Amino acid sequence: MEDLRERYDLAYERISQIRKEINSGSTDIPECFRRFCLVQAELFCMIKKVMDEPAKCANKAFNESLYADIKDDAYEFSFCEPEFARKSFGEKLAPCVNWIAVHIRDIIPSAYSGDLWTVVVYAELFLEMIGSMCSSEEGELKSHLKEMIYYFIHDYDEIRMEKRILSFIKPNDGIIFDTIMNSDLSDTNYLYRYGAHISDNEVCFSTFLSELSDEKIESMARTYTEGYKKGFEDAGIDLNEKNTVEIRYPIGMERVVRAAVKQFENIGLKPTFRDVENLDNLCVCTTPANRQYLYDHRFDAALYMNQALMTQKLEHAKKAFEENSELAYVYAGPAVIETFGEKLFEPVKKDAAPELDKEQEKVFINYKRDYALMQDEFIPGEKRSYTIIAYPVPDIGDRFEEIFDKTIEINTLDSDLYQEIQQHIIDALDQGEYVRIKGKNGNKTDIKVMLHKLENPDKQTNFENCVADVNIPVGEVFTSPVLTGTEGVLNVSYVYLNGLRYDNLLIEIENGKVKNYTCDNFDDEEKNKAYFKENVLYNHETLPIGEFAIGTNTTAYVMAREYGIEDKMPILIAEKTGPHFALGDTCYSMSEDVVLHNPDGKEIIAKENEISALRKESPERAYFQCHTDITLPFEELESIIVFTKDKKEIIILRDGLFILEGTEKLNKVLEEMKNA
Repeated sequence: MEDLRERYDLAYERISQIRKEINSGSTDIPECFRRFCLVQAELFCMIKKVMDEPAKCANKAFNESLYADIKDDAYEFSFCEPEFARKSFGEKLAPCVNWIAVHIRDIIPSAYSGDLWTVVVYAELFLEMIGSMCSSEEGELKSHLKEMIYYFIHDYDEIRMEKRILSFIKPNDGIIFDTIMNSDLSDTNYLYRYGAHISDNEVCFSTFLSELSDEKIESMARTYTEGYKKGFEDAGIDLNEKNTVEIRYPIGMERVVRAAVKQFENIGLKPTFRDVENLDNLCVCTTPANRQYLYDHRFDAALYMNQALMTQKLEHAKKAFEENSELAYVYAGPAVIETFGEKLFEPVKKDAAPELDKEQEKVFINYKRDYALMQDEFIPGEKRSYTIIAYPVPDIGDRFEEIFDKTIEINTLDSDLYQEIQQHIIDALDQGEYVRIKGKNGNKTDIKVMLHKLENPDKQTNFENCVADVNIPVGEVFTSPVLTGTEGVLNVSYVYLNGLRYDNLLIEIENGKVKNYTCDNFDDEEKNKAYFKENVLYNHETLPIGEFAIGTNTTAYVMAREYGIEDKMPILIAEKTGPHFALGDTCYSMSEDVVLHNPDGKEIIAKENEISALRKESPERAYFQCHTDITLPFEELESIIVFTKDKKEIIILRDGLFILEGTEKLNKVLEEMKNA
């Protein structure tokens, strides 16, 4: 630590000197780089203030100054903006200089958490860059900067990987835990302790929650923690063997999280909080300072990614897991609170933004797969669970408080009632050889979904009866369909997938896999295809249908229509508001061998498909590490019909209403909406 402190002092002494030299004009830095270097030096000086006196820097004014460079119109003239960087430094140098500007910003949360190592290595990288700018010939600078960044990633990856893995498997009492458990949550200044960007959204959210009764907060937390506990019970996993729960939540929700931490501790689970370096939203999420900024830099790894580096990352991850295998074994899984209602975002695709080339796409896909498989060795899927719940944020509109209360109602609907209704649907579906879903009113959906054969219908089922446990709220029955013979067209007028809008999305399915696709987002058809491939297929050439489900939560559907927030609903709730298909892995990915039963005692046997079944002989071909739900709204549905082997037709839904006997109660809110 003394050596690290010495490096810190030396680095900041030199950065302060560089700042003075640039301001006085007595510097060796080439003129074209001076403003860039001054901007970064100023940011480092602010970061030093945070390191030296974090409490004095935990306020709105300082937070705004930290993120001013990338907010609103300022971003257009920021060195973090790819097009501006290209204009400033030319096509060859811009990617490297742009990368450095962006990733220096990433250490802001690290400074607030007192992470001296991260601050030091980035300060030294900045000084190395300046040295290269001063000493390199014009034609050599690009290769020098690119090599410098590569070895910065290469040389520090082992430490970074161990830090990241430990952060979610090892209990900690760092800045996140301290902020949750020890802050005065009635004073919104606590929000600035993270170092993340704080908007009015987080302030209003925290203020709103501070005014709720203790009973309501405890109830909200209880829904979340009991859902987590029930997930283990339903899967037959012994929670007593576990010691840690990874909590993920939105900033502003601390009062509920504090109650949840105490409830988890009462059942023997200590909280962990994933490393917030790079603000990757895996731990705490917040309203971004600029979503276009995040979109522009989603593929920054293109600057250095290659097979050797990804192989090394896997080796470092495996070493970290091996050295901490006992901690990994008692990790129970994530408990997630999501938000919805943020302002909608339509990205601008920029030519200057980094992109993965074809080889890098393959390398990255393989890395994600291999990392997941390796992690599963130390944290087996059949030994862990999760829960996820969502709440609206103030950005959703003037009726936020009404929508919030309605969401609580939706999250606590009568599970027993839905279980009974959904059992009628499952009983009908289990008679089928396949299901046909057709659209209407211009919706071209016409798709046949093949079902697994039940060898013993009295004891087996294809569909899970999903009530409020890991996946809150209640309201769906789902299966992993047979791929062979599953075919047709899936169409929806508009939909938000992974935070991005798709207009008139149309997907052709053949033998359960994506054959073709398009949307109307761009005039250029190639751009439409690239948009879908990049953000839904995650650069795979195709993906299978991993899930077919029928959502039954008509109350949530009506709420979305009543408040005009259909386009802001999270997939967690949206998937419960109609039939949906998921592209990618099945819902049982890496836990296919866990024996599961529905409340009626029948075993769920449809937990994999022809691709996931390859896990037994070629696990690298079985999984994709993605799962994107695409929901069809009721008003665009003509019918959902079950076809039995003897050609009998069982109609579940017709013209947007459930007509199967035993499901009539689902229509009450739909009919009230029509008659209103």
